[in-house]
Amino acid sequence: LHLPVPPQPAALEARVRAGATSIIDMSMAGFSVLGLAAQGVILALFWNAEFDTTSFDMTDKSSVYNYYVGVALMMFVGFGYLMTFLKAYGLGAVGFTFFITCLGVQWAIVVEAYMAKAKLTIDFMSLLNGNFGVAAVLISLGGLLGKISPLQVCVVTLVELACYCGNKVYVLKQYAEDPVIADCGGTIIIHVFGAYFGLFCCKVLGKPSNDALNGSSYVSDLFSLVGTVFLWLFWPSFVAGALPPGDGQTKALINTVLALLASGVITFALTPLLESSKKLTMVPIQNATLAGGVSIGATANLVGPFGAVLIGCLAGALSTYGFVKAPLFGDVDTCGINNLHGMPGILGGLASAAVPFYYKDAGTIAASQATGLGLTLVVAAVTGTLTGYLLKALGSPSEMFTDETFWECAEDVPKDAPTGYNRA
Repeated sequence: LHLPVPPQPAALEARVRAGATSIIDMSMAGFSVLGLAAQGVILALFWNAEFDTTSFDMTDKSSVYNYYVGVALMMFVGFGYLMTFLKAYGLGAVGFTFFITCLGVQWAIVVEAYMAKAKLTIDFMSLLNGNFGVAAVLISLGGLLGKISPLQVCVVTLVELACYCGNKVYVLKQYAEDPVIADCGGTIIIHVFGAYFGLFCCKVLGKPSNDALNGSSYVSDLFSLVGTVFLWLFWPSFVAGALPPGDGQTKALINTVLALLASGVITFALTPLLESSKKLTMVPIQNATLAGGVSIGATANLVGPFGAVLIGCLAGALSTYGFVKAPLFGDVDTCGINNLHGMPGILGGLASAAVPFYYKDAGTIAASQATGLGLTLVVAAVTGTLTGYLLKALGSPSEMFTDETFWECAEDVPKDAPTGYNRA
């Protein structure tokens, strides 16, 4: 009787590696096919596109191009480099941000235009709105960072933008004469939706199978801080860029700066008090300093200076607590998007519901603001969950948080387990 010889460890490891390589090759092939197909469809849809020339003579007078540049810098540099904190995932953070923005802006322009106007007309506001939609996807990517393949990145971009535009146009009725909510800076429309869409995707995908490289290094933290500074500097463009020139836009610009200043001070001051080491740590500084910009968006053109500073203080405190203590989603949220975009977004939404009681001339309805916040949370949770199952069916990489899985990397890419912080 001759029993089969069990495979030796080296042979078994080689077989596993070969299987993993095959899966990666199939995923990359799927990514290429879907990316080319998506661009082909977009090209076909642009066949009937027309310029909306009614606002062309206002391009210089309204500085809309300057606002567009500021928002685009936030996407490419701000979000991209903010997510480079992962020790071995810098190429993926910046590279996939680049891809998502290029594909997503085009797709968002098409989808939002057909949903809102039943035709494709383009002006600078179309470009701005396309970047706003991409911001929601990049927020979601923060939760999924390092755990999904390029194919899954492409799928989540296309699916989430369709859901985002549907919520904006059909649920919140932002193109109607009487929108459900006022939200010039996207606190509810962008931040709340993007955060909880991404978090429910993360919940479905579950905890990462291998998180040995889910951490930072001294150099990666410095690169991430560059992203923080870019986001901080250009956030007023994000909040006020879509408003018409005038008092409301100027008020929104000033209030956004005030809120960011307040959240910055609160974050620096609270971090040593909350951290067990009693020292400043990079995770809150890179993220919670921006929380004032998230929360002020729904009220930036409505409140006075005191209201802006108060909202910034509360947002900074809430976000700092979230990053230090990680009360929710900490096991699945790579970047801590619940702490920067989710909870501060809800805070900003609730603040917008309280505004009519303190600013009688605000022109908003408390019940409508609260309803819009609730509906957005429901839509984000449902569509995020369904998208999570779609991503799960496509399969996630076994080697996570490393560029080597999908990128040709230099030999000095980190391979050892890091000693840095987990973001969530």
